[in-house]
Amino acid sequence: MKKILVLRYRFIGDTILTVPFLRNLRRAEPDAYICWVVAPGSSDVVQGIPYVDELKYWDPVTIHADSRGAHRTLAAKWTFVKELRAVRYDKVYVLKRSLSSAIIARLTGAPERIGFDTEGRGVLLTKKVPYRRDQHEVQNFLDILRADNIPVIDQQLEAWVTESESSFAETFLWQSGIAAGERIIALHPFTANPSRAWHPDNFIGLANRLQEIYPARIVFFGGKRDSSAARYLREKIKPAPIMAVGSTTLRESMALLARCSLLVCNDSGIMHLAAAMGVPLLALFGPQSPLKFGPWGEKCKVIYERFPCSPCRQKFFQECKPSPRSSPECLESITIERVLDEVASFNKITESPKAD
Repeated sequence: MKKILVLRYRFIGDTILTVPFLRNLRRAEPDAYICWVVAPGSSDVVQGIPYVDELKYWDPVTIHADSRGAHRTLAAKWTFVKELRAVRYDKVYVLKRSLSSAIIARLTGAPERIGFDTEGRGVLLTKKVPYRRDQHEVQNFLDILRADNIPVIDQQLEAWVTESESSFAETFLWQSGIAAGERIIALHPFTANPSRAWHPDNFIGLANRLQEIYPARIVFFGGKRDSSAARYLREKIKPAPIMAVGSTTLRESMALLARCSLLVCNDSGIMHLAAAMGVPLLALFGPQSPLKFGPWGEKCKVIYERFPCSPCRQKFFQECKPSPRSSPECLESITIERVLDEVASFNKITESPKAD
């Protein structure tokens, strides 16, 4: 049996965007044993994926994402590598662009190591693939397959929700006063980096206007770290929205998203998650270009104002001046009225507007 290792770990968005790569790989290698190295928390979004035989967790300490630090010490890291070496993989696909991921691939002893020719790590790879910054990350991942002469048949995202998770969502909504079949507009106003977020007051204004215009209920999504900010939002919105912030797991949030008619969100992991669930969404981009990391899917739209400094190197307010609310100009240029105009283009929401 051929044994294949795939290295793509860290963020929720990166994890979701790897699924088209794995689906096409499985189609080409139906009998291979495929192991995917992922981050523990982010991997929750791909539970139930049918294209891999094993999810293996790599969890070093990092400042860039949530980490439990299971591989904090050098001894723990070496134990992890020895476990990989013992499998005797035939091929490793290195979808991460870091030097450390290429070192891991080399240490596995696999005779074939295919990945991006970045960060001076080409010497560690047997097949080097150019990394393009002018196309979406999904296409970059698929370029690795193309370079290995594996056909790419399709490119859509996917996610999987269990029956029990769907039942949880229906119960949660019923207990929140939302009837079966009632339309839901989801809002996600949070990001790990507040400088990349549309101002909270804009989401307050948007939520109030949406409830004036459409026969739909508003549900806010977010994590535990967003609970305090969520309370502020709830106090300013009338009638008060439903809050799925800090009270639901990532898997439960996926099931709730599947019930939504539309999501309006910042550039965030939940944006990619909604795209994978097939939820129509409108993403608000500022500092980061949507060209590479925008939502991937036919039901996705983006609002993005390109400034002379776009895409931003995220040295905020060194190359641009802050607005009176201390937000980047590119985000402040997105008005509530413009978002409402884009929302109106989603037929599923606008079929039955409230009567005047």
